[in-house]
Amino acid sequence: GLYAAESKMAAVWVLNGSLLMLFCLGSRLLHATDATGQAEKGHPLPHRRFEYKYSFKGPHLVQADGSVPFWVHTGNAIPSADQIRITPSLKSQRGSVWTKNKSIFEHWEIEVTFRVTGRGRIGADGLAVWFTEGQGLEGPVFGAADNWNGVGIFFDSFDNDAKKNNPAVVIVGNNGKLHYDHQNDGSTQALASCQRDFRNKPYPVRAKIIYYQKTLHVLINNGFTPNKEDYEFCAKIDNMVLPSQGYFGISAATGGLADDHDVLSFLTFQLTEPGKMAPPPDTEIPEKDKEKYQEEFEHFQQELDKKKEEFQKEHPDVEGQITDDFFESVSDRELRQIFEGQNRIHLEIKQLNRQLDMILDEQRRYVSTLSEEILKKGAGDPGQQGQVSLQGFDTVVKTQEEVLRQVGEIRNSVGETLRVVSGIQHPGSAGAVYETTQHFNDIKEHLHVVKRDIEHLVQRNMPSNEKPKCPELPPFPSCLSTVHFFIFVAVQTVLFIGYIMYRSQQEAAAKKFF
Repeated sequence: GLYAAESKMAAVWVLNGSLLMLFCLGSRLLHATDATGQAEKGHPLPHRRFEYKYSFKGPHLVQADGSVPFWVHTGNAIPSADQIRITPSLKSQRGSVWTKNKSIFEHWEIEVTFRVTGRGRIGADGLAVWFTEGQGLEGPVFGAADNWNGVGIFFDSFDNDAKKNNPAVVIVGNNGKLHYDHQNDGSTQALASCQRDFRNKPYPVRAKIIYYQKTLHVLINNGFTPNKEDYEFCAKIDNMVLPSQGYFGISAATGGLADDHDVLSFLTFQLTEPGKMAPPPDTEIPEKDKEKYQEEFEHFQQELDKKKEEFQKEHPDVEGQITDDFFESVSDRELRQIFEGQNRIHLEIKQLNRQLDMILDEQRRYVSTLSEEILKKGAGDPGQQGQVSLQGFDTVVKTQEEVLRQVGEIRNSVGETLRVVSGIQHPGSAGAVYETTQHFNDIKEHLHVVKRDIEHLVQRNMPSNEKPKCPELPPFPSCLSTVHFFIFVAVQTVLFIGYIMYRSQQEAAAKKFF
């Protein structure tokens, strides 16, 4: 069993390594043929490295205290295990999440996966992706601060200027001196834009934003298909100068109308020009932070040693034992789940045997009753009923033989099932672990055969006068008169008209002004 578990874990590690290698090669190929067109123009591709300190992704996204590692959230943002709800679908909500540290790389690429969902046909306000020199924790621009120095990519849901050009993706740059033009949806300040409907999509919407050699590309995956790489070109801005260092962030806001703005992942990659070596990870940590982390590690190590000494003093009988034995490994958990499933199968088979015994007892009683009835008829008129008695006995004997044959087949199926289960519980080699799925399929087929045979046996031996019949429906009472019906219709009409008027007033009052 131990050799089988180790073989299984080794195969899983090899498979994970192969999948990781294929994923890396696929990402490089997809990046080589993206909408930037650099490969097609003959330009060499930049080196791409994942930056975990500027990224988040579920599951297990938050820590025990509700914080997101390397990120800070403000306002109405609600982090959870698999996503961050920037704003809930309530009126006048604002929220944002920002990186704690500034990025120190000049070129970058980010991939944001999010959902914007709401019950209404129109939503508000929208969601924004930021790269700014300072953290815009709170403010009036989609939940973040105004007068930013950097760039904001706005996913605007509400049509403030009544030009019927929303939902839209708008890219606005700022040098720290401009106020965002809410009244015109930033159209007078936009460097580029594209109309994309990102609300209530069957799959998460994805945005890929690339800043490389003073050129900004924005690609959008509309969320119509599960293909994660199904990006469409949205905008390209040349000669764009951004701060060399800045914070990444994402924010959202609601107004008179409200949507749920959920961010599932935010992945950041550093881009390095060909021919330039990417800086090693150690150079990204300042010396002060290194000393701080080293002190924290030494303090933690000392506390751990003290705890070990106290535990050994309190439990001298377990001194020298490996503490890892107290925990369940992955292979042990899988084997335990397999054996628990086998135990449940054993219980089902025992229940099936009990049901077979009950069927045999009923069959015996049925045969004895028929025999008594045939004997009584034969005793009343021996000359005339002799032939009938012989025919009745022949019928009973044939029926009994058929029942015994079917019961024998059922018992053979149950025996085969028990044999398969026993083979699973006592594997002869490591290969038996990998045949578990096939064994369970065989067990399932045998149980289906047994169930079908039992149903056929019960239907065959059920007398015609004992077959269940559908009960007759009771008479339907007539308790609604014509006058009551017309009164009900009138009341419903008045309520419907009142609801339409109330809904029209609410929609007129919900229009948002800044």
